[in-house]
Amino acid sequence: MIYRITHTTHYNYQDHVGLCHNLACLRPRNTSMQICKNNHIAIEPTPTLQTQRQDFFGNWVDYFAVQQPHKSLEIISVSEIQINAPEVLSLLTFSPVWESVRDQLDQDTSNAGLEARRYRLRSPFIEFHPELRDYALLSFTPQRPILDAMRELMSRIFKEFKYDPNSTTIVTPLTDVFANRRGVCQDFAHLAIACVRSLGLAARYVSGYLETLPPPGQVKLRGVDASHAWFSIYVPEQGWIDFDPTNNQIPAHQYITTAWGRDYGDVTPLKGIVFGGGTHTLMVAVDVERLETE
Repeated sequence: MIYRITHTTHYNYQDHVGLCHNLACLRPRNTSMQICKNNHIAIEPTPTLQTQRQDFFGNWVDYFAVQQPHKSLEIISVSEIQINAPEVLSLLTFSPVWESVRDQLDQDTSNAGLEARRYRLRSPFIEFHPELRDYALLSFTPQRPILDAMRELMSRIFKEFKYDPNSTTIVTPLTDVFANRRGVCQDFAHLAIACVRSLGLAARYVSGYLETLPPPGQVKLRGVDASHAWFSIYVPEQGWIDFDPTNNQIPAHQYITTAWGRDYGDVTPLKGIVFGGGTHTLMVAVDVERLETE
């Protein structure tokens, strides 16, 4: 499967911005299941400075600075991605019990094990709370295979929490999300990660895109897709396996990965510092276009 992803971000400012410094995490990475065939990021006004690097987690990050006065800023990222995802059922045929995975992580000094251990810790958006651990233990019963337990936890979050884009912001604490049983994809990913980490297991936050399809007989509208978030857990010998609690499914062909990290703060699509400008309006449009079916 080959997709073209167009991610447009447009700011309009009340007054002139004299200077801005920005970090963009918009270039999809290469993984075992996808290849980024090409990517181009266009910025208007043209930046005075622009560089690209890989961050601590291996994600591609663009830094750019606009040093001339401007009242609008537009960033358009266009990528072509080839997806080679395995069949979902093949991922769930076998897994060790979750306690053995936890214990193995305590001792594993391999490169993969050491990398996974960094995703067992607290992070800025993910704190440990007793109620989240108790919630996780309803699925992670003694001696249960880890993927079986994880699939049930994902399903419970999907059924018991309501998707409500007006219920939270990026700074809403997880305890509020848990108490109100409402949120969006990043909240549900953070919630699941907190549950898993509270048990001593490794889980990371994944940002990317999900292809959406129109109702039968209707034409897909431009700009109606959106960035998406889910999470992965680490299983020795099997690696990282993705779960999407927002849609209660294991990501496969229709998912495109941009970046991963400890939580949303590590993979924010666009962040920066603006000098001047006053108030502003923001418009974000995403198109996930299927170019070729293999």
